[in-house]
Amino acid sequence: MSEATAWRFGDDIDTDLIIAARYLNTSDPQELAKHVMEDADAQFVKKAQAGDFIVAGENFGCGSSREHAPVAIKAFGIAGVIAKSFARIFYRNAFNTGLFIYEVAQADKIQEGDRISVDNEAGEVINHTRNERYAFKPIPPFMQELIAAGGLIPYARKEMGLA
Repeated sequence: MSEATAWRFGDDIDTDLIIAARYLNTSDPQELAKHVMEDADAQFVKKAQAGDFIVAGENFGCGSSREHAPVAIKAFGIAGVIAKSFARIFYRNAFNTGLFIYEVAQADKIQEGDRISVDNEAGEVINHTRNERYAFKPIPPFMQELIAAGGLIPYARKEMGLA
């Protein structure tokens, strides 16, 4: 459990803000990663680093059902997304593509630049900058297995002995 930087966004961050439609002519994760969050913060890919966290308010990932959004976030190397709530389809796509997401009621207490870490087993986000802890409902073991495998398809391949 290592510390990383929090990058703050507001409510209703839709999939077009996560990865703009103009980049959907590719499904290459590395190419998508070059443009992640570009329309929400044009400097995001220059400031953020692999292992950092995106922190947002309500309804993160609303909009279209495209899997490009969680794929782009994961390919950039973001350790996870912490938000007060997620759009239902984004929630499902995140786990299916192997991206950790955390519903944290107190996500608004985390400010941009805060140094944070996540303890999956304890079900809490630790804000080292503010010396605070915020609880979240622990991710069920099966869903943690999906993420550890890299998503639903790699998990299924492994379970069927095809990996």
